[in-house]
Amino acid sequence: MKLVTAVIKPFKLDDVREALSDIGVQGITVTEVKGFGRQKGHTELYRGAEYVVDFLPKVKIDIAISDEQLDQVIEAITKAANTGKIGDGKIFVTALEQAIRIRTGESGVDAI
Repeated sequence: MKLVTAVIKPFKLDDVREALSDIGVQGITVTEVKGFGRQKGHTELYRGAEYVVDFLPKVKIDIAISDEQLDQVIEAITKAANTGKIGDGKIFVTALEQAIRIRTGESGVDAI
């Protein structure tokens, strides 16, 4: 099993959710987060005063999947979240040792 974590631009969330649904991903967890990468934030103008926005709003998506789904999930997220501009985001893949469905006690891939 794998845990795929994607950090994307907020307005791309619906596109990514649809792309994942189309390939059969049944559940995702979404968190609103803030951060920055290479772009290091940006400056904005508010009531005539310039100020620096250090942390940009992003959306973090966590998806627990079977090993067989990994390539499809990465491809779906990459295509759906891509704008071609800086700040499109990142995808992280980590090994998931165990998953347990609390209601039924199922574990492993059955719990996903």
